[in-house]
Amino acid sequence: MIVSFLSVVGAALLVVADQLIKQWANAVLQPVGAITLLPGIVELRYYLNDGMAFSMLAGKQTLLIVMTSIMLVCVLALLLLRKMNPWERVSWMLILGGGVGNLIDRVLNGEVVDYINVLFVNFAVFNFADICITTGVIMLMLWVVYDSIKKDKEEKAAAQQQQNENADGTT
Repeated sequence: MIVSFLSVVGAALLVVADQLIKQWANAVLQPVGAITLLPGIVELRYYLNDGMAFSMLAGKQTLLIVMTSIMLVCVLALLLLRKMNPWERVSWMLILGGGVGNLIDRVLNGEVVDYINVLFVNFAVFNFADICITTGVIMLMLWVVYDSIKKDKEEKAAAQQQQNENADGTT
């Protein structure tokens, strides 16, 4: 139970970090529009996004708020009720923290503050919460692949052992 509680505390800390960065972006970045960090590579650019990733579902705030809220309640329940390994737990914690961070923006302002603009590729402007969500999803996908491979190997080893035992018993 303590691990579940710490997972929620970790997600809450991510939300606090996300909201503090967005407050900074509103106070410092909004008035100037953009600040170059690495010329031609990355800049901080103030951008308000009323959709989700790549502005999908733009203008559909009620739908986004309801869908996100339902999913985040499920993730919270998962973190509190399900036994999982640390890799999977951190993945869900990142998803919860990032999701709540962006949900707060949607509920309070009707749009999400984005500020990281990668210049060397044509990519959407994003924020810390988006990084948390994306990292969590990638980690979760890697965990699923790893776990599947591990279980396959264990099943093959068990089948081989059973086959060996059967062969030993018949000779």
